[in-house]
Amino acid sequence: MDRREFMGLLALGSAISLSACAPAPLSTPSASPVDTGSATPSPSDSVSPAVTPTPKLTGQPGPIPSVHPGPPNVLYGGSSSGSQVALTIDDGYNADVVAAYVAFAQRTGFAITFSPNGCYDGIWDQHAAALRPLIAAGQVQIGNHTYSHLKITRRPATAVAADIERNDDWIKRTFGVTSRPYLRPPYGERDSASDELAAGLGYTSILMWNGSFGDSTVQRPTTIMNLARRYLRSGTVMLGHANHPAIVPLLPLIEDLIKARGLKPVTLDTMFGTSRHTG
Repeated sequence: MDRREFMGLLALGSAISLSACAPAPLSTPSASPVDTGSATPSPSDSVSPAVTPTPKLTGQPGPIPSVHPGPPNVLYGGSSSGSQVALTIDDGYNADVVAAYVAFAQRTGFAITFSPNGCYDGIWDQHAAALRPLIAAGQVQIGNHTYSHLKITRRPATAVAADIERNDDWIKRTFGVTSRPYLRPPYGERDSASDELAAGLGYTSILMWNGSFGDSTVQRPTTIMNLARRYLRSGTVMLGHANHPAIVPLLPLIEDLIKARGLKPVTLDTMFGTSRHTG
């Protein structure tokens, strides 16, 4: 451990700021590999689909595309060849952590995909002005994680559909872009029925992950950095959360690790060949 890393760990505070929104995503069901980043694809899931590079957007995001239903495609990671890595950050019930990630994107130029819950709109709305230019430039992407962060496999289909669409309505108003076609199921809980439901709403890309900071719950900074070293590699869809302050002093160390390994953070659109123009 070098001096910079030691000082970052030493500076860590343990304060946690919770919103009064939905049941806070603090527990991990056994069916979902939220903390370990060890998600295992089923034989029908896509791991490294063929990718057609999509040019980055410039200027304003443009008109919201119409809904394009289709068959669901469950995505865990990209190609292990090359240097691409996707940093995907969920939830956002800690104002300081959300602010730190926005500043991280601005400072580094790293591409990030945020999947916020609209029930934390009081936090995210504060950063809309900063994020909109990054979204328009193709550096930041917004995915759908439902409005309330409730488990979609345990609710009526009508309630799930309303929750997904309510979140996208908020995303469109706040960030000027649709979250389609990406849905990350809360807690990683999904099944064929929820996949089909989402795909019928235009969320044909069901986003999972193959690497994680393990920070859906409070973790020691050494644990987070060990997981970062383990999983930040080419083709990784890295799962993180804008919830617990442990990650904040570690962001410069994660930046150094990404650069040292020659990795290129990209959005999901870039990794999987989708586009904000079509949704």
